[in-house]
Amino acid sequence: MLNRYPLWKYLLILVVLGLGLVYAMPNLYPDDPAIQISGSSSTYSVEQRDLDRIELALNQAGIQTKGTEVANLARSGLVRLVKRSDQLPAQDIVRRTLGDQFVVAQNLAQTTPDWLKAIGAGPMKLGLDLSGGVHFLLEVDMDKAIEARVNVYESEVRTLLRGERVRFRSMPSQANVLQFGFTDAEQLDQAQRLIARQYSQFQLSTVTRDELEVLRLALTDAEMASIREYAVNQNLTTVRNRVNELGVAEPLVQRQGANRIVVELPGVQDTAEAKRILGKTANLEFRLAAELDAPRATVENFEFRGGSRPPADVERSVILTGDQVTNAQSNFDENGRPQVNITLDGHGGELMTRATRNSVGRGMAVLFIEQRQITREVMQEVDGVMQRVEVPAFVEEKAIISLATIQSTLGNNFRITGLDSPAEASELALLLRAGGLAAPMYFVEERTIGPSLGAENIAKGITATQVGFILVLIFMVVVYRVFGIFAGIALSFNLVLLLALMSLLGATLTLPGIAGIVLTLGMAVDANVLIFSRIKEEVAAGMSAQRAIHEGFDKAFSAIVDGNLTTLLVGVILFAMGSGPIKGFAVTLSLGILTSMFSAIMVTRAMVNLTAGGRDIKKLWL
Repeated sequence: MLNRYPLWKYLLILVVLGLGLVYAMPNLYPDDPAIQISGSSSTYSVEQRDLDRIELALNQAGIQTKGTEVANLARSGLVRLVKRSDQLPAQDIVRRTLGDQFVVAQNLAQTTPDWLKAIGAGPMKLGLDLSGGVHFLLEVDMDKAIEARVNVYESEVRTLLRGERVRFRSMPSQANVLQFGFTDAEQLDQAQRLIARQYSQFQLSTVTRDELEVLRLALTDAEMASIREYAVNQNLTTVRNRVNELGVAEPLVQRQGANRIVVELPGVQDTAEAKRILGKTANLEFRLAAELDAPRATVENFEFRGGSRPPADVERSVILTGDQVTNAQSNFDENGRPQVNITLDGHGGELMTRATRNSVGRGMAVLFIEQRQITREVMQEVDGVMQRVEVPAFVEEKAIISLATIQSTLGNNFRITGLDSPAEASELALLLRAGGLAAPMYFVEERTIGPSLGAENIAKGITATQVGFILVLIFMVVVYRVFGIFAGIALSFNLVLLLALMSLLGATLTLPGIAGIVLTLGMAVDANVLIFSRIKEEVAAGMSAQRAIHEGFDKAFSAIVDGNLTTLLVGVILFAMGSGPIKGFAVTLSLGILTSMFSAIMVTRAMVNLTAGGRDIKKLWL
């Protein structure tokens, strides 16, 4: 019988439309403004009593809250607020209440019901221009970058002089100028020749001090500029790697000026975690344990991280640092304790082999180095008046995380044990895998940003969608009457399916994406126009109503598929070669083509079949 679907097709259409409604539903629940709190390292956790203390402080300041919750296995906490305008003052209050041990960031908390979350339903990710992300402005500490490079050079020069058996006295550096003392003029001349031949980065000079000839090594201006440039570029690369580890959709990471980096993270749910990971300067140092008869000048004493064991002495000389790490993965050892498997690059493996070849039976310590950002109050002149001003500063923390006996010569692959928890192992592996920062960074600006084009432009975009939908519907009803109503209903389902698909796939909706939706609505009825026009032509040629409907859908199908496939191909090319707003437009356009083919062909025909199929119709409602 013409124009009748089998039952399974009707059921399939109902199931698809039902799923579309369910998975599009989370977009009806707006996010709550919130404050996210997490520990500055994996050793700090957020407890309910901390959140109760925060809520009390906020209420005393007149800031209303909706509630608090501990999440992510007690590593982070969330405070929901009533007003978006309260986020900034609330962040300051929380930071003062908890201190420097916790990272406090602004966030947007989902309000999707639990039953929708249980089936994997969630709202679309919104781009930064649609109030969906966080903006960080980070400043690279150039002084720390130069200081770190000077320390590396100092270790290398010491190794060079000792390897050539040049006798010298260690002296502290001054203003990033290396100093080595000599009692013998011949030894001084030999050292100058060696260093000048190996290092063009230094300007060499000598001074006499306390019966010592002091060789001073000052970095050249070109080398200072190179270090600064490297620090920014290395931090930029590391931040990009860490953003990729966070799994953020369509992030923006770019340089701004001489020493600043802009990071914009759309769709981020845990901004406190993102802030902690992005800004953390973590590195490792591998050193041999000090021997009992070692001179005190060559030994340093460090505590174990978390105070799990008594402090231990290690040599000042560094075997290698985390910069030589090419891969790091966290897992568990044979006793179920957390560990990190390390892979070194070629140079790092060579240094490790050289250091451990003759040190079997000795201990090797792994030091975890962290630059923790704090705030300090200083007196500064503001508008001619001396005032107390909070300024960012860094405190370097070094602690031993592992001290194990070397059982055999080590190479490119080995493991770090002695970690406190799987969370600590996972965090250490992530930071080493993403690469170390060349220098610490300050968060000089942070905000959860709303529409970059303004609420007025966003409202106009939504209005354009509504107006476009209504105009298309009016046109279809006027020209095709009852069949036009069917097309309008299918168009509504098309919009629902498009929103559901974008939510399921985690696509990011931007303002250009809204433009893609408007265009999709206009293009979605093309298929119906082709079908209905073909039906009209068949009826005018004297064909019966049932036959005309059948021929109209069948003969227009190939033209509809060809036209949509070519447009889909363009959408795929735009997505592959474009970026940012172009990708947002391509995503909505491509998904809209797929949903419009389903709604315009299957859904519309199902309604026509249910209404006219199998009936003796003398005249169509066209």
